[in-house]
Amino acid sequence: MTSPLSPHLASTAPLVQDLERAVDLILERVPGDIVMAIPLGLGKPNPLVNALYRRVSHLPERRLKIFTALSLEKPVGKSELEQQFLGPLVERVFADYPDLDYVKDHRAQALPPNIEVHEFFLKTGDYLGNPLAQQGFVCTNYSFVVRDMMSHGVNLILQAVACRGDEADAGGRQLSLSCNPDLSLDLIERLAAQGRKPLTVLMINRQLPFMTGPAVVPAGLADLLVETPATSHQLFAPPNAAIGWADYAIGLHAASLVKDGGTLQIGIGSLGDAIAQALIVRQTRPAAFRQMLAGLALEGIATRELAPFEQGLYGCSEMFVNGLLQLIRAGIVKRRVFQDEALQTLALEGALSETPSVGTLLALQTLGALPLPLDAPALRHWQSQGLLSETLTLEAARTLPTELGSSETLQAWSAVLGTSWRQTALLHGGFFLGPRDFYQTLRELDEPLREQIAMTRIGYINELYGDALGSERLKRLQRRDARFMNTTMKMTLLGAAGSDALESGQVVSGVGGQYNFVAMGHALPDARSILMLRATHDNHHGLTSSIVWNYGNVTIPRHLRDIVITEYGVADLRGRTDTEVVQALIRIADSRFQDELVREAQAHGKLAADWQLPDAWRCNRPEALRELLRPWRNEGLLPDFPFGTDLTEDELKIVRALKKLKHASTHPVELVGLVLRSLQGLPEVPEAYLERLGLDQAHSFKQLFLKRLFAANL
Repeated sequence: MTSPLSPHLASTAPLVQDLERAVDLILERVPGDIVMAIPLGLGKPNPLVNALYRRVSHLPERRLKIFTALSLEKPVGKSELEQQFLGPLVERVFADYPDLDYVKDHRAQALPPNIEVHEFFLKTGDYLGNPLAQQGFVCTNYSFVVRDMMSHGVNLILQAVACRGDEADAGGRQLSLSCNPDLSLDLIERLAAQGRKPLTVLMINRQLPFMTGPAVVPAGLADLLVETPATSHQLFAPPNAAIGWADYAIGLHAASLVKDGGTLQIGIGSLGDAIAQALIVRQTRPAAFRQMLAGLALEGIATRELAPFEQGLYGCSEMFVNGLLQLIRAGIVKRRVFQDEALQTLALEGALSETPSVGTLLALQTLGALPLPLDAPALRHWQSQGLLSETLTLEAARTLPTELGSSETLQAWSAVLGTSWRQTALLHGGFFLGPRDFYQTLRELDEPLREQIAMTRIGYINELYGDALGSERLKRLQRRDARFMNTTMKMTLLGAAGSDALESGQVVSGVGGQYNFVAMGHALPDARSILMLRATHDNHHGLTSSIVWNYGNVTIPRHLRDIVITEYGVADLRGRTDTEVVQALIRIADSRFQDELVREAQAHGKLAADWQLPDAWRCNRPEALRELLRPWRNEGLLPDFPFGTDLTEDELKIVRALKKLKHASTHPVELVGLVLRSLQGLPEVPEAYLERLGLDQAHSFKQLFLKRLFAANL
């Protein structure tokens, strides 16, 4: 798949090798107020953004509006112990990654008066109680972001790009949008259609993996190209999170809903990793997978998908995460899709050979997709798909026979066939983010596999409608048996989901693409939208149910209810009556809250007054779940970190102890028990652990107390 902006090998934009000089040129070329768009997540050109931010902050006559999302910042820790622990880890993992200056000021509510920051997706939970961030938040679907940025008058685009070579090389300098082709090209093209030309500045970071296909950008895209020693810095690399019991249970349920030959979206974090590992277990240990599900599924497993994958899956995910890469490496994500409707149709029918063949020619002609003789556009198209050799000229093509019935005519055509299919993909992704080894693997991919991972525009992935890269019919053909998996925070008993904000309106994260995929799950006849959540939430307010009667913020309305998964099971809500929906959700709620949920539903007339909760549904407790899964964890099929971790074994032990301490600090009864335990005989703590936490020379009462509490939890 190629971009409508035809890529060239070399960039003709001026190369600026000094950040301050680049800022000078930006200020010269964008007079007046600057309305700047920068990518979400990894694609921000941090050194350049910082240089511009600092300069404008000292120019009160200039104004700067920043539009972006998911502004990342190295972890620092909230408590003294967390800060002591994180210091060496952050230095090792994040190295020279430069934090964004505007993030620190935004978090401290100390932005300069002439600078505004507007995000459409916040780092989860980081800006709760921050009036500046909450008031400047833009609530929008991912696929509407370009439209909404345009309404604010964007006139400057900054982005980090990957690079191969330089102008002195024979092939010239090649540029790729790498981790973030999601919005930039659409923004530039749609502004151009209105006669508006934003200044586009690309900063080279040679640490970014070079992604080919749609991510490669043409020579004329950049107005300025910036590269200095400081621009090729370490990438932001969040370490893998440990997978808990609840996440593994949810992942196993989710993996049993994925059809062979289908389409998959999953997200980042422990839950996405749990789904990926569960799919790998299904592939490599199907008998064990079946046994796990038999213990977890109250309703039985007769309707679940349990067999290993033969055809494999196609990944269509706005975020390309490490879990999807692991599924590619495991041979599960292997179903390739084509950028031609006729080829995709043949592929779905099992009628397409591994490489172009005369049989394909006959099949295409039967479909009416190969009218002969070829004209120039048709020749270019079939060459771009790999069907015909790139060396075939239009003049030679016109001499080929137009009837394919005889062995002689087929032999003539076989001589001009291509050697392999082109523009195929195992996965389409809009942006990526992951741990360090994820980036390293992407850097080291062999070229045939790299070409199968198509980083592309979010409009192509998140919408069914036809766009510059593909028709609606093509997308429907590609996305067969899709399972779009997303997480939510709260689910009401009538099937509405609250995923982005609290009842108060305080934004936790953002809608992102969740609504897009839920809607697509209903628009495709064989697709399903799957919303996943842990059955309970535990914080300083205490333990609460994630399934509630009502919730003051709705991300997904109840008329779009479909499949919901908690660690206690699967609720299929599509087409059900309100009473059936209520019962299905109570069935997968934590048993400590089920009776209250029943009373609420009865009080509001959605359950019969005499309805009783079946005894078989009353076993949904975390201790029962642990006992079901413990044998498989002990066997190594459900490890804490199936895809590795940046933490050492000693660091993991310290983290576990600190988590227990943190949890106890907001739960008085638990804290009292911990204190009592600390007054008894304590295990010996390795001196290195105490040094890491700054407790080796503890003298004050507070430090001595923390030292004992830490030892009691180790």
